[in-house]
Amino acid sequence: MRFSALILGVLATVALTTQTVQAQHRYNVRHYNSQGRPYYRGPFQLTLGAGTALYDGDLGNSPSNNFFSPAFSLGLRYRMSPHWHIGSELSYIKLGSRDQAKERGFAFTTTSGVGTATLRYDLIADKSVFAASLADAPIFQAYVQGGAGLILFDPKVYIGTERPTNNTVYLAPERNDYPAVSGVAQLGGGVSVRLTDLLTAGIEGNYYISTSDHLDGIQNRLGGASVNNDGFGTVMLRLDYSLADLSL
Repeated sequence: MRFSALILGVLATVALTTQTVQAQHRYNVRHYNSQGRPYYRGPFQLTLGAGTALYDGDLGNSPSNNFFSPAFSLGLRYRMSPHWHIGSELSYIKLGSRDQAKERGFAFTTTSGVGTATLRYDLIADKSVFAASLADAPIFQAYVQGGAGLILFDPKVYIGTERPTNNTVYLAPERNDYPAVSGVAQLGGGVSVRLTDLLTAGIEGNYYISTSDHLDGIQNRLGGASVNNDGFGTVMLRLDYSLADLSL
């Protein structure tokens, strides 16, 4: 009996979800574009990402010197029009690199948390959001986006050419306020494919430039060689899940 009830519950959930997707615009507030054509905003989308990060700073930016490490993200996005979305995202990013100048021999690693607010522009308009539209949402989509936010970072510097181990001896930090916070500006884009009415998969790349020259924990030790603020890039595979019953 319990098994039968479980099966019925799953089927009922699937049926209700399908009906919600089909009727997600029915009770939404209408908005109008510059031609006076009515459309609906939303719904919210839950975004998940997993990939890697690449350091770009005073120690160098060559992939051969980077210690490629994991990067993960979790966010929420909302469609504002057939082209525009707004969103917010939290990311866990691990960075590391060896020094491009072998005579100096520095290396660093840092675990960072990044929070950003973003504005995204879809290159292909979603005509399904227009009132009384019979069109489907695009199967393939390409987009560009930009944003700004904060990064929390705690770099550790050592002498070496490989990833740190439990036996690595770290140098004294140049600052006494780690973990520290810095501003970041974000620019990126990606492509995606709609798998179902609720689920979209894609690949996305972003570049972040910080307002700090301390993401790698090395500035004073480089003397005059430290001239630019540090940055980093991410490449992630993404899954977006539509919360069809959450619209404004």
